[in-house]
Amino acid sequence: MRKKLVIFSGAGMSAESGISTFRDSGGLWEKYKIEHVATPEAWRKNPDLVTDFYNKRRKQIIETEPNEAHRIIAELEKNHDVVVITQNIDDLHERAGSSSVMHLHGNIRFSKSSGPNQEKSYYYIDGWKLGPNDFCPNGFRLRPHVVWFGEDVPMYEKAIKKIESAEVFIVIGTSLQVYPAAGLIHYASGNADKWIIDPNVNEFSIPNTFQKINKLASEGMKDLFKWLVN
Repeated sequence: MRKKLVIFSGAGMSAESGISTFRDSGGLWEKYKIEHVATPEAWRKNPDLVTDFYNKRRKQIIETEPNEAHRIIAELEKNHDVVVITQNIDDLHERAGSSSVMHLHGNIRFSKSSGPNQEKSYYYIDGWKLGPNDFCPNGFRLRPHVVWFGEDVPMYEKAIKKIESAEVFIVIGTSLQVYPAAGLIHYASGNADKWIIDPNVNEFSIPNTFQKINKLASEGMKDLFKWLVN
């Protein structure tokens, strides 16, 4: 029987594809301070530095391929109604074949206007490079379509409604330390089957209604796939 599945993914999902997380030793983030590249204040102070940082991240993402966990989630659409809610700014879920993906923190493959009241003005970036002379039709410089620290999360309320309606709720590869996104797990229905997949899951403080799978995303999704399609 088809069920409503909601997948809530974090950085650990894309880490298996080689995309650095905030905390990776030697990763791209280690070379920059968050307050220098991931806040509205950073953009106002030095938009060229911020643009260059996200150009490098975008290039890395374009050169990266979806991993098995991404592909398994896309495969589930054959048997269930699947919505992916991701904290990740990459497009690996889409490239794996998922048709309904909600990006809480934006999508790095797009830019948006840096002007006021331009939240819905998104522009696809052809390639990896956003330049200093790229402007929206209203004359404002284009910035990465990314939710920075200190900014509102526009998709948050829509994400709550999706999670509330889920019959199966699966959390994958998130440390549950970044708020407000981490608070979304508490909106899952008491009647839903709830799972969390992460190699460090035993260190997390989560409701006891969640079943834990202490594995990486791909191995954990292999286990769940058997249960979900039978």
